Amino acid sequence: MGDQQNVVPGVRVPMIGEENAEGRTAELYDRIKTGTKLPFVPDMFRLVSSRPDLMEVLITGYMGVFSDGVLPRATREMISAWSSKVNGCPYCVGTHNWFLSQFGGSEELTHAISHANHPEELPLDEKTLALMKLVTQVSTAAYKITDADWERVEAAGWSNEEMVEAVFTSALFAMINRLVDGFGLGTTVTRSRISQQDDAEAESVA
Repeated sequence: MGDQQNVVPGVRVPMIGEENAEGRTAELYDRIKTGTKLPFVPDMFRLVSSRPDLMEVLITGYMGVFSDGVLPRATREMISAWSSKVNGCPYCVGTHNWFLSQFGGSEELTHAISHANHPEELPLDEKTLALMKLVTQVSTAAYKITDADWERVEAAGWSNEEMVEAVFTSALFAMINRLVDGFGLGTTVTRSRISQQDDAEAESVA
């Protein structure tokens, strides 16, 4: 059932190869490639390829965050990469740092996301830092977020709509990171085929 040439060592679930996909799984694979503008289906989605009903839920959430939004795409990618760093998922850090670089994120920023332990260590202005402190709280102890925390981010200049999108993105990655790690994919950045693409392969994404 699985594509043996694309099996990732250590992954605990079957992953259907693109050439072996049929029916609803094949349709969803096409939807993923259209939505991401990538020439292949990322392994994160293939983790649930044996359950197309669950894969559709994952795709809907992912595309909801990375289609049109109120925050710039680079900001959403930064939130995704940083939330993944806080959650301890190297696979997703590499993936979304790569996307961040394609949408204008500096090498200084992507390097800091990979190595920093606190949002204050990221090269950000005060407004953006306020938002990133909030999404860090979502990953570390969302139940401790207070009205005062929310008001501080509003006072920094973020609208309620922008903050909803930021918190949703961070919360979605709490789920994605645990899915990737729980199934055994997320242990190293090199497992992310997206992060390993060269410049020629990247041209059509941004």
